[in-house]
Amino acid sequence: MADVEQTLNSDANNNDMSNKELTNETTTTDGQNENPKDENELILIQDSAFSVKISVPGIEPFDLQVTSMELVQEIHQMLMDKEETCHRTCFSLQLDGQVLDNFTELKSIEGLKEGSVIKLVEEPYTVREVRLHVRHVNDLIHSIDPIDNFNAVNCNSLTYLNDITNGDLTDKKNMKSDLSDCHPQDFIMPNAKEVAITAVHLNGIKTRQPSCLKQLTFSGWNPPPGKRKMKGDLMYLHVITNEDKRYHLTASTRGFFVNQSTDDTFNPKQDNSHKMHHSLVDLLNNLSATFKKNFGLIQKKRTQKHPFERIGTPFQVFSWLSPDFEHTVDWFRAEDSNASKLGHEDHIPGHSRDWNEEIQATRELPKKTLPERLVRERAMFKVHSDFVNAATRGAIAVVESNIMAINPGEDSKIQMYIWNNMFFSLGFDVKDHYKDFGGDYAAYVAPVCDLQGVKALNLLDLDGLYTLGTVVIDYKGYRVTAQSIIPGILDKDQEQSVVHGSTDFGKTCAIHPKYNELLEKVAAHLRMRPHKIKVDNQEELVLYSSIECKGIIGNDSRYYVLDLLRMFPSDLNFLPKEENQESNEKPFPRKFRHKLCSLRQELVENFVDSKYVQFVKNAALQIQDIKKAENESESTTNVENSEIENAKKIIKDLSSNNIQENSNRIIEDACKSVGSWKTTEFDIRFNPNLYQPVVQLADTDDLIKADKNLLRDASDFLVNVQIPLLIKELLEHAIFITDGVTLCETLHSRGINIRYLGYLLEQIQKYDTLTYIYSIGINELVSRCAKRVFRQFIQSVPAVNLSASVALFLNCYLSSYVKGSANGGQLAEAEANKKKKKKQNKKRIAQELNNDWIGLTQRSLWSQISDEAIQQYKFEIKLENNDENLFSKLKLRKLTLLRSFCQSNGVQILLREYNFDNKHKEAFLDDDVLNMYPIVKHVSTKATDAYNFFTNGQAKIQQGFFKEGFELISESYNLLSNVYGALHPEICMCLRLLSRLNYILGDYQEALSTQHKAVLMCERLYGVDSAQAITEYSHLALYAFANGQINNAIKLLYRARYLLLINYGEDHPEMSLIDSNLGLILQAACEYDCALKFLEKSLECSKKYFGAKSMKTALSYHLLARLQSCRGDFRTALMNERETYQIYKSLLGEEHDRTKESAQVLKHLTEQAVLLQKKLNEMHKGEKVSFPPIQIQQPSLQTVLAMLNIINGIIFLPTHDEEMERIKEELSKLQQKQIQQQQQQTSATETKQTDEPVGVNSQDDDLQ
Repeated sequence: MADVEQTLNSDANNNDMSNKELTNETTTTDGQNENPKDENELILIQDSAFSVKISVPGIEPFDLQVTSMELVQEIHQMLMDKEETCHRTCFSLQLDGQVLDNFTELKSIEGLKEGSVIKLVEEPYTVREVRLHVRHVNDLIHSIDPIDNFNAVNCNSLTYLNDITNGDLTDKKNMKSDLSDCHPQDFIMPNAKEVAITAVHLNGIKTRQPSCLKQLTFSGWNPPPGKRKMKGDLMYLHVITNEDKRYHLTASTRGFFVNQSTDDTFNPKQDNSHKMHHSLVDLLNNLSATFKKNFGLIQKKRTQKHPFERIGTPFQVFSWLSPDFEHTVDWFRAEDSNASKLGHEDHIPGHSRDWNEEIQATRELPKKTLPERLVRERAMFKVHSDFVNAATRGAIAVVESNIMAINPGEDSKIQMYIWNNMFFSLGFDVKDHYKDFGGDYAAYVAPVCDLQGVKALNLLDLDGLYTLGTVVIDYKGYRVTAQSIIPGILDKDQEQSVVHGSTDFGKTCAIHPKYNELLEKVAAHLRMRPHKIKVDNQEELVLYSSIECKGIIGNDSRYYVLDLLRMFPSDLNFLPKEENQESNEKPFPRKFRHKLCSLRQELVENFVDSKYVQFVKNAALQIQDIKKAENESESTTNVENSEIENAKKIIKDLSSNNIQENSNRIIEDACKSVGSWKTTEFDIRFNPNLYQPVVQLADTDDLIKADKNLLRDASDFLVNVQIPLLIKELLEHAIFITDGVTLCETLHSRGINIRYLGYLLEQIQKYDTLTYIYSIGINELVSRCAKRVFRQFIQSVPAVNLSASVALFLNCYLSSYVKGSANGGQLAEAEANKKKKKKQNKKRIAQELNNDWIGLTQRSLWSQISDEAIQQYKFEIKLENNDENLFSKLKLRKLTLLRSFCQSNGVQILLREYNFDNKHKEAFLDDDVLNMYPIVKHVSTKATDAYNFFTNGQAKIQQGFFKEGFELISESYNLLSNVYGALHPEICMCLRLLSRLNYILGDYQEALSTQHKAVLMCERLYGVDSAQAITEYSHLALYAFANGQINNAIKLLYRARYLLLINYGEDHPEMSLIDSNLGLILQAACEYDCALKFLEKSLECSKKYFGAKSMKTALSYHLLARLQSCRGDFRTALMNERETYQIYKSLLGEEHDRTKESAQVLKHLTEQAVLLQKKLNEMHKGEKVSFPPIQIQQPSLQTVLAMLNIINGIIFLPTHDEEMERIKEELSKLQQKQIQQQQQQTSATETKQTDEPVGVNSQDDDLQ
């Protein structure tokens, strides 16, 4: 039996390790067995904060808070950001006369301690330093201009939190409660007919910012002649002040001064009426009083912003709505737009970056210790983010034909490009490469499949195997793949370069022993079975990967793998065999447009987990049979529980020496029963080359049959297990879904591909409480179909007609104006007039302009969308003569479709109200389409140790050790910040959990401060109208109320409600929670009438989605009763509280505390109602009665807060040390008892972990 246990436990550990290595957030150690060595490593990276004094010429010395792990360069950045020193760029920092190296950590500097004086010493300029200085000054001048935030220039993005609350929530000036202005705008109120789209971006966006200069440019007298270079001249500038004074400036090695040149005359001598200044800002302050005033105002506003509002995001975040800003002169913007300048990335003179070498070199950095891993991951993330941003610029240049193709003689669709040491290709079927797999459809999805393969290999992080930097960009209907370049690959043909794998899908194949060795490790982790194939010469070869996976040895002697589009098993539900084509009776299998459909990695792991449960149960049942045969007296154990750990305990409890004799047979039978590749241990593997049209498999028929059966089981598992499980979770309202993005994330996290969306909608349609999910799903389905139609539509449109064509498409898609857009007809007429006036160019114009797009109509567009729905999702959209009938019948929402269309296609439209229902005028005009921006897909690096701390912290929290969990989560936050910088989605998730912990532990102010950062970060990273922002705003509102900021809490909830209206609409279960919070807080603010409307809407949603007799509905009735009693409406309050009592009585029984509390409330309300009615009757009879004022007790803020905690599912823990210690002691005893029981049963085995972080979701279930 020991052999059985050892094998099973080994399998479980192997299975767990594979799960951990394949999860999106990889971890390197197990949460239940922390290595003491790791704890020692943690001590090594502890930051110690201290203060130093900074001495700057011209101003008083000031203190600066630093930490021991900071680099000197970070002090440079802080000084360049600080209001008093922001205009200084060319300086060194010195300690006791010694220059500090920029890349040295402060802890390594000898003599640096608390109170040390660091001097800022001005250094001589160089040409490079002058350019950096002038550009920095220009950036400071435009630092509060909002236009860059809308267009993601320099990775800027929007946030409105501090605008909503009229300042920083954490500022002590805002801590006072102000109950003014509690009424929302009409469109936020319940049952409002229309939602104002312009409120996405708050009013005042277009307020004019202070102007410092009319013009700041490099002069036409550049470069300085040789004799002036000999005197220190580096560059010349031209300035026009707001006073209309013109100056020609000289940038020399010593600083900036005014020279005597004019626009027509070159005279570089210094104008003695103005002194030389080391900083350009100091000189401009002396030249222009307006500059001095306005520059100071701008910097004051800039520094008043929260740091999270000013720091650039790692990747660009665009806005789909934007005001139409006035275009102003900016020479530096013009310089940046020059596509021929390759050195933008890092100011490397004369060179572009070798992206491949940087990517691979950072991966090769040492990773044995925690500090080494932090340095490595930080370097990898920095290079990756730079590569993504550069690849995005390159892809835009490719689509806009600003880069010369390397094969210009070929058709435009198959042209390839090299720019900035990156290789670019378009998503079309080049020379029938994917002819047998779906042509252009397959070519379009192949880059994303390849990206998933790159992601899987990068997460494995195997030494010696290298992947290319890969980014997929969708822009203006084209899909562009950007990749780093393997050294030497351009010197020879692909067939000559490939040393492993096939270039013709299996007709021929090369094998390299080193690649087999490396890919064998990959196959073990990604569950690919080693298999044999035959090539054209009938030679049998052993492969550890799919046939398309190619190995190329670069000139740098690194082993690269590429074309990783089939690293996961094929999905048989969309690959019907020829002898069994799709059937109308069953939903699967069915034909699909391409043959690259594969199962998601999450699905594979869930399937393997289920197989492992079957494996253990099978072995346990066999052991039970043996025990029964031995007539042992101990009772058999029930194995119905499907949990892995329970099944393992069955085996441990039934250990017997007699059973050990049968261990090999038991393991072999259990392996066969689940389809394990090996018969000596549990090992599920898939054949990646099954059902490939060209590949000849050389394995035995039995093995191939077993492969097919296993693949069929996996595909059936998705339909028969995962989708029903998802529906069950949806019915329990355990998932927060508000739009198509969150729906897709939910499906992907459970291993369900989007191509199953049509089938999922058919299943969901059966449930009345899931109508909102059906509506979200159908909107997403239609939006995706429209995206495919738009992609084909926009590719053929000439650049001159882009805005008109997009407006026409949107009108046909969403407007009730039946004839489509009048702009198309106007444009056709304009073109005709143009041809008449220019007869000599008639033929050329006719050839160059493709006006087929003008023929698009509402009917033809929706016909194409309907065809797409059938082809892609097998979902029928029955077209109606009246478009309004179509929208209402399918539960389509035009605002949702517009938002989804713009975000998925990269279309930016004008911020204004759109009238979709006007049948006499088109909704969209040409000028409403402002821009198109790229949609970027990439695989980011992961902070593995930070994730390990995070999961361990979650485990502690679930065990009740909140303070210990808080410390681990805090350390995770520190590590994440160390790797990613200030802004990153994982940091945002960490902050949200920290704020919730602070709140539970009673530190309301710290909870508010932490959640304030989380909201700022969420808006910057996900967008100001994202689904994540709804959750973050709701949490922040609760913490604001706990801190006494009632008015701010109301404003924040109004914003959360508005965002939910934009994302989906009012008819959503999450609206019940938001409205309950709003009603309670408005009641605390004595806004009874307004509160009543929100609580009534909350009750309506609760009854619809949770049931008329549910606990949530009972609570909604109770909240209404409380409010109505405060309003003096005791009769209605009595009716509502009676509903609460009846629900509690039926669900909990009469003896439950809640039922008894409700009964007491009923009694009190009855007494009040009877007393009131008695007085009214006496008054009606005309009797003179004294009628004292009704005694209405307004609930205290603490009472309201306690009710808010109940609504939001929060358990509020006592903060007294004695109580906390008692709770911890009880939990510790319970945990120790469990450990002792496990040790008595068998040697400890690691607890199986799931792929996803335990207990963290949008509803914070881990803390409820």
